[in-house]
Amino acid sequence: TWFNQPGRKQRRRRNRSEKAAAIFPRPLKSLKPVVQCPTVRYNAKTRMGRGFTLAELKAAGLSATYARTIGISVDHRRVNRSEESFARNVA
Repeated sequence: TWFNQPGRKQRRRRNRSEKAAAIFPRPLKSLKPVVQCPTVRYNAKTRMGRGFTLAELKAAGLSATYARTIGISVDHRRVNRSEESFARNVA
């Protein structure tokens, strides 16, 4: 059943590159913020968040509605609790 696995891999890779070339100036996925992982086990790691806070967008000079139209994710529920993460996502 998996005899065509290498061919499918090549086809998927080719399709990804064709899609990237077709929409070239735009990114393939929306822009996401960097956030800290919770809990003691993972809190040394950073990961991609759901969206930027409204305060981060305001500091960057963007409105939430405009940010969504140009491919920037917005999370109205997220709150900035540290100056370091705020500065990292605004800069």
